[in-house]
Amino acid sequence: MNAAASAATPWGRTAGRVCDGLAVAALAAVGVLVALTFKDYGLGWDDYTHAEYGGLLVRLFTSGFTDQRAFSFVNLYAYGGGFDLLAAWASKHLPLDLWETRRLCGGIVGIAGLAATWRAGRYLGGPLAGLIALALLATCPIYYGHMFMNPKDSPFAVAMALALLGALRTFGEYPRPSPMTIMLLGLGFGLAIGTRILGGFAVFFALIVLAFLVASQARGEGFATARRNLASFGLALLPALVLAYATIALVWPWGVVNPIDPLRALLYFSDFFETPWKELYNGALISVPEMPRSYVPQLFALKMPEIMLLLSLAGIAAALRVVFQRDASPQWRAKLLFVVLAAIGPVLLTMITRPALYNGIRHFVFLTPPLAVIGGWFAAQLAAWLDARRPALALATLALIAAAMVPPIVDMVRLHPYQYVSFNHIAGGTRAADERYMLDYWGLAFKQASDALHALLAERGEKPKDHERWRIAVCGPQRPAQVELGPEFVVSWDPLGADFAMTLGEFYCANLDAPVLVEIRREGVVFARVYDIRGRTFRSVLTSGK
Repeated sequence: MNAAASAATPWGRTAGRVCDGLAVAALAAVGVLVALTFKDYGLGWDDYTHAEYGGLLVRLFTSGFTDQRAFSFVNLYAYGGGFDLLAAWASKHLPLDLWETRRLCGGIVGIAGLAATWRAGRYLGGPLAGLIALALLATCPIYYGHMFMNPKDSPFAVAMALALLGALRTFGEYPRPSPMTIMLLGLGFGLAIGTRILGGFAVFFALIVLAFLVASQARGEGFATARRNLASFGLALLPALVLAYATIALVWPWGVVNPIDPLRALLYFSDFFETPWKELYNGALISVPEMPRSYVPQLFALKMPEIMLLLSLAGIAAALRVVFQRDASPQWRAKLLFVVLAAIGPVLLTMITRPALYNGIRHFVFLTPPLAVIGGWFAAQLAAWLDARRPALALATLALIAAAMVPPIVDMVRLHPYQYVSFNHIAGGTRAADERYMLDYWGLAFKQASDALHALLAERGEKPKDHERWRIAVCGPQRPAQVELGPEFVVSWDPLGADFAMTLGEFYCANLDAPVLVEIRREGVVFARVYDIRGRTFRSVLTSGK
């Protein structure tokens, strides 16, 4: 551990060992929660398609690359499929069905992201900083909720957390990083780029920080020394480049078939490729390509736990102050600069370029690990500063930080298994946000609605009268609804002749004038309803009319 990190760990080595023990215990506790609850999370809009993609990737490898349907499957070939590949492979070896396996794999991958964040925080600021970074991320509903059911953005966040750890170690050990650091860097950057082409953010920020580091050394130690160090560093990075490329080939084989394929993917995603639709933002229906520049920062301000928001913003400000202090070592300043860029750089670029924005901030889950790391670093620095002056006040501050993590935990328990929809108390809570923002945009509530409908029909002993299977009109993801309802139901958008209607609690689903059989609620918010529409005529289950 470097001197700066050691100074940020008050009360000495014993406290450091306690912090590390608590971090391991916290990871174990999250593991137990995952094991107990992963089956509670329903399927979303993208699950079925991603499961198919995973199956095609397995066939690609097992066929010796003769079955190449994965290279042209909808638009998913332009994404890395590492998570889908893992889940498809695991489903063949675990005593679970495919959907349960995907949820379990999501939880396990999410824990890996927590572990990477802990180690990154620990490397930056010592054991206390690592523990607080871990706690901040584990109690962040944006991260925790998505890790079970988001096959794109959550694995990408984990990959970026690993890349963050590798980059911090690399800059800290500049110009001769250790073999373990080289491995972490290559694996992290490879997974990040191989999961989403936006992993190039990590490379872009690393190059900025490298230029900053070289310039700082040239100013302090002379150009000749800076040049020699850069040459030595470049040579040391060659194994990382090889490992990164091999990792990309494994999780995103399409990305290495042709050297220009990553550029093609970048160009593909640089323009909005779907027919625009409107989403609810700040109480108004806005076309997704026309979302205001305030979209991402405002939603982060309203969805992040208040303690994480406070510590991360304070940490960014404090880190920037150190970055511009020339008496600090170039390596230390470089590490802090990288974390700051990783935490706010994508937000700033998004505000400048204004791409299409939708589904809340699920595309920005990858910012939560660096925000947790910089927040944990600041909290540890504050505790060390207070400990040198008034030790009792340092303990009281840490107790207050711990207490401030309780409300988001309570909110997540109350919202289970829809933690990802949570809004903080600045927004007035999830119930107040329901009228102004989309909540269950993944459509996860169909699992609970389907289970409740099955139980109700079994209790009543009802069977379809005029046909062999129940007919149900669904406003929401059709294939997930079919999976959750099972073979005794026929799913359709059309309510004509249907027995039931199952709708999400979102603005685009109609409130039908019919008996409500099932209602799924959390925090006073309706997530899904099932109506009995037998003997009634409706033209649509959408808000366009009946």
